[in-house]
Amino acid sequence: MIKVNILKPVLLSFLIFAAFQVSSQTDSVTFYNGNYIVGEVKTMTRGVLTVKTPYSDSDFKIEWKKVKEIYTNNYYLITLSDGSRYNGSINSLKPGLINISYEGGQELTSPQEDIVWLDDLDKGFWSQLYASIDIGFDLTKANNFRQLSSRTNIGYMAKRWNVDGTYNSLYSIQDNTENIERTEGGLGFKYFLPKDWYPVVSLNFLSNTEQKLQLRTTGQIGMGKYLIHTNATYWGFILGVNYNNEVYYTDSIPGRNSMEGLIGSELNLFDIGDLNLMTKVSAYPSFTKSGRWRTDIDFDARYEMPFDDDFYIKAGVNFNYDNQPVEGASDLDYILHTGFGWEW
Repeated sequence: MIKVNILKPVLLSFLIFAAFQVSSQTDSVTFYNGNYIVGEVKTMTRGVLTVKTPYSDSDFKIEWKKVKEIYTNNYYLITLSDGSRYNGSINSLKPGLINISYEGGQELTSPQEDIVWLDDLDKGFWSQLYASIDIGFDLTKANNFRQLSSRTNIGYMAKRWNVDGTYNSLYSIQDNTENIERTEGGLGFKYFLPKDWYPVVSLNFLSNTEQKLQLRTTGQIGMGKYLIHTNATYWGFILGVNYNNEVYYTDSIPGRNSMEGLIGSELNLFDIGDLNLMTKVSAYPSFTKSGRWRTDIDFDARYEMPFDDDFYIKAGVNFNYDNQPVEGASDLDYILHTGFGWEW
C-alpha cells in the first residue's frame, strides 16, 4: 500500500507532463539543478527568461544562465550577441547549445549564452510593445516645498527596427521663490544592421527655467554600434550630427540655432541581482558657434521589487551643461529623481 501511494503522485506528474508535451503550444525548460517547468516561453531579455504556466497566476522568471535545456513550439524574434536577428523557434541540441529554425526552413546552431533577446511573435503587436512609468513626490514643511516629478517611456521592438519615446517632467513650488519647471521628451528610431551597427534618427525637446529655455528642439541623425551586447551588459557608442534650435523665456534674448556634432555612449548593466544601472553621455561640439559645446549626462539606478519585478524603485540624476549660456542663465542644470514605478 505504501508503494502504491508513492507511485500515484509520480504517475500523475508524468501524465500531466505528457499531456503538456503533446500540446503544440507547450514549451519546456530544464535547469541545471534537475528541476523543470512546462508552459509557454514568452520572453528572454536582460538575462531573464519569462515562462507562463496554466497553474500559476504569475509568470515565472528564471535566470537564462541557469537554464540547461529549452524546447519551444512558438515563433520568436531572436537576437544574438553579434546583432543577428531571426524569426523562428529554438530547441536545445545539448546543454549550452541551441538550434534555431527560422524563415524558409533554414537552421543554425548557436551557443546559448549568445542569445540575448527572445520575444514571442505569436501574440502580434502587443507582445512587442513595452512601457514604463514612475512618479515621485516630495513635500517639506520648510518654505511649504512641494515637488512632483514623473518619467514615462513607451516603445515598440520589431525584427529590424525600434521606436522609442520618452516624456519626463518636474514641477516644484515653494514660498518666496519662483516656480521651477522642467520638461523634456523625445522620439527616436533605430534600424538594426548586421554586426550590431544601427543608424539613428531622433527628435528631442527640452524646456528648462534654470537655463531660461522656453524650448530647445534638436534633430539628430547618426550611426551607432554595440561594442558589448550580452545578457549582462549593453555598451555602445554613436557618432552623428545634431541641429539645435533654442527659444528663451526672456523676449530680450534672441533665439539661437546651430549645427553641432554628436558624440555619445550608453552603458546598461542588468546582471546585478535585482538592480539595473544605466548611464548615458552625449556631447555636442558646435560647428557654427565658435567654442561652444554642450553635454547631457543621465544616470539611472532601478531596483526591482521582490514581490513583483514589474514594479520598481528608481533613482536617477540628469545633467545639462552649456559652456556658453545666455545672459542670466546657469551653465549647469541638474535634476535628481526618485520614485516608484511600473513596467509593462
